[in-house]
Amino acid sequence: MSRKKSAKQAKHSQTRQRREKKKARKAKKPSKRSHKQDTNRALKQFFGIGDIFANYQFHGNITWSAMELCKLALLFSFSEKQFITDAFDETLKRGRQLAIGTTHTTYQGFMGALTNYGHIFVPLMILRLQQQMQKLGGELWEISGFVPIAFDGSRNSAARTRSNELELCSSKLRQKQAAAKSKTVIDPKPQAWITLMWHMGFRLPWNWRLGPSDSSERAHVQEMVENDNFPENTLFVGDAGFVGYDFWMTMVSRGYHFMVRVGSNVKLISEIVDFQLTEGGEVLCWPKGKQGQQPPLRLRLVQVKIGNAEVYLLTSVLSPARLSVETMAELYKKRWGIEIEFRGLKQTLNGQKLRCRNVDRLYTELHWSILAMAVAELLAVSEQLSNPDRDPNYTPKDRSLAGTMRALYDCLDDLHTYALEGEDLFSRLARAVTDNYERNHSKQARFKPKVSEKKKKKIKPPEVRPIEKEEREKLQRIDNNTAA
Repeated sequence: MSRKKSAKQAKHSQTRQRREKKKARKAKKPSKRSHKQDTNRALKQFFGIGDIFANYQFHGNITWSAMELCKLALLFSFSEKQFITDAFDETLKRGRQLAIGTTHTTYQGFMGALTNYGHIFVPLMILRLQQQMQKLGGELWEISGFVPIAFDGSRNSAARTRSNELELCSSKLRQKQAAAKSKTVIDPKPQAWITLMWHMGFRLPWNWRLGPSDSSERAHVQEMVENDNFPENTLFVGDAGFVGYDFWMTMVSRGYHFMVRVGSNVKLISEIVDFQLTEGGEVLCWPKGKQGQQPPLRLRLVQVKIGNAEVYLLTSVLSPARLSVETMAELYKKRWGIEIEFRGLKQTLNGQKLRCRNVDRLYTELHWSILAMAVAELLAVSEQLSNPDRDPNYTPKDRSLAGTMRALYDCLDDLHTYALEGEDLFSRLARAVTDNYERNHSKQARFKPKVSEKKKKKIKPPEVRPIEKEEREKLQRIDNNTAA
């Protein structure tokens, strides 16, 4: 072999060795990701690869992308700025850093587009949220064979502008009546009403409706049940106030089930003369006004103890084997988590008072605030469920919204920097859980809030009366017609 050829082979061998050593060093060294990469990955994880708005056609003069606009809307809702125009400026800056197409350069154009096409954007984003929950699935999707969805309502304060006062304040007639009784000047306090449906397994918003402060939460729930799609085995869970034959029939007629807390304002009928409430059993909801046209609702009434209170639960699931008393009590306890969700929106996300001065934009702001909170919580629970080092007893109840938002805020504040090992967005989301150490002292407040006289009163059981002779005959005819 010539000296020249031998030197060439030696040089080639050295090059290969250097390359292998470099690969080995790279393998040992953890790969760094910038906060920008993590943010884009998080957005891709929620939106997916394709365009979820591909089947929708917008006005011919529109040059912006619906997907890019919705990404900016989420970034806008993640802003901690106090003033809404400052939040938009920050969103614009972050959007450029993330290489998201700048759809609008003015706040008016941005909010105008979100408001004008909110009837398309918001339902599709909600549908995407529901699909992602179903994709995660697992034991959190169902409890005892049911998809448990709770509902409740709350209010958020708004700026005292003429637009907000005209739309959000209660009707002038009610204000005049209240003023006549109290002989005081009514101070208008505009508030937006939120009626929220909430998945009890994942502890995530499922759907919602917005309206003025005197909206009917029961009407909102009824509208959602009538117009939206739910899994076949859905079990709706509500607190006292969600009662009524028409309200319950809306759910039962569509193949869904419900479980609600009831009190003395509910009138029921028993086919048994000596019905004992403590034993539980089947009852009928059949108001006199419905007996001529509508069949009765056959329900099951159960008495359970929650803490120190006796609670009366009414459900359309008649079989105790399918929905036991213990499961009913556990589900009712889990329903309280929806109150924590409202608290997170108002306090952790600073949504106690909405910033927009125009009512249409205010509704848009509130829609995207709820969506941003839900997307953040979905990302957190997804990472926590896939974390191999998680606590074996982990449930979404352990998820910390404050820790989740802190991780997102820190990531968005430094998009161009690289995260330290274990301090990237997804690692922090996986660790965003509430503390589990043993406390030496109670966290209970020293000063207890004043309890209203209404809440001090003991909740009375629903009124259950024996069935009358004419009602029994009507029921027999209905049963015969059904059998025929």
